This record gives sequence, structure tokens and C-alpha cells, in this order.
Amino acid sequence: MLLEIQTYGKQVLRTPTEEIPEINDELRSFISDMFETMYAAEGIGLAAPQVDKSLRLFIVDLSPMDESEGRRVFVNPQITAFGDEKDEYEEGCLSIPTIHEIVTRPTTIRITYQDLDGNAYDEEIDGFLARVIQHEYDHLEKTLFVDRLSSLKKSLIKKTLKKIASGEIEVEASENFQL
Repeated sequence: MLLEIQTYGKQVLRTPTEEIPEINDELRSFISDMFETMYAAEGIGLAAPQVDKSLRLFIVDLSPMDESEGRRVFVNPQITAFGDEKDEYEEGCLSIPTIHEIVTRPTTIRITYQDLDGNAYDEEIDGFLARVIQHEYDHLEKTLFVDRLSSLKKSLIKKTLKKIASGEIEVEASENFQL
């Protein structure tokens, strides 16, 4: 079932997320719907707040860009460390249609999380996957990629953000992969 992607201006994107106490069939069904929604929107990552659930959960599938990186589920993730090296990359977001901006992020992270079967992980991740994880993790922390832009960049996109918040600009599938 396709879920409605919440766009800039919706309160759920700024609401604290809650830990998931139990991985059950209801959660698995919700995650399945998240994947279906993400693929329909041509995304490579999707966080629960983006589909109106204030839960500590996000999904990633980089296979459209890297066949070695398939579907991954991150339940109750916690980034525990950031590497010192940083890089820049143009990011977009399913919740902020039409805007793409350069964002600086660490190239390496350490993250703890559970998968769909409840297995616990503590991983060091680098490269593009680390960037995508940080972007999705930000959604769990009430942060959007536009919050990471300079004041000048924010002022340049202010009018577009207002149009998104008012519903004048809607979510559509894109030629570019969205986070």
C-alpha cells in the first residue's frame, strides 16, 4: 500500500520520534509499505516521519546506484560516532520536492541498530551509504537537509519552501534519486 509522503511544513517532520518497543508483523507490514512508497517515488531512502509515523525507523536501498547495496532496514538506530573527514554532495529529499543543494557531511559513521528480525548491529559505514544514512537519521532527529544549509542558501530557497509548505509544489517521481 502506498503511503502519503509528508512534505516540508508538516508537523510530523519536526516531531520527536519514539523507540520501537517490539518488531512484530504490524511493523513488518508498515516497512513493506514504506519500501513500496519509496520505490514509487523513485527514492533510495525513507524515514518513518516522512510517511507520518514518529518512529525511530528508516529504510535504504542503494541498488539502483550500486547493485552490491540492497534493501536495508534500520530500527532504533543511533549514530554513535562521526569520522573527521567530510565531503560535499548534492542532496534532495522526497519531503522537499524540487530542491537540490550541496550538503557537507562526514564520510564515515558508526551506527547501532536492529534489523527486521531484531538482530542488533554495531557497524562502521563509509562512502555514499554513510551519507544516505545520515540524511535519513536526520529525519529521526527532526532535522531536514535544508537545515544544514548556509543562511544565504536558505534565503535563496525560502520562497520555494513556502510553496511546498502551502501545497503548491507536490511530491512527484523525479529523474534524480531522492533520499
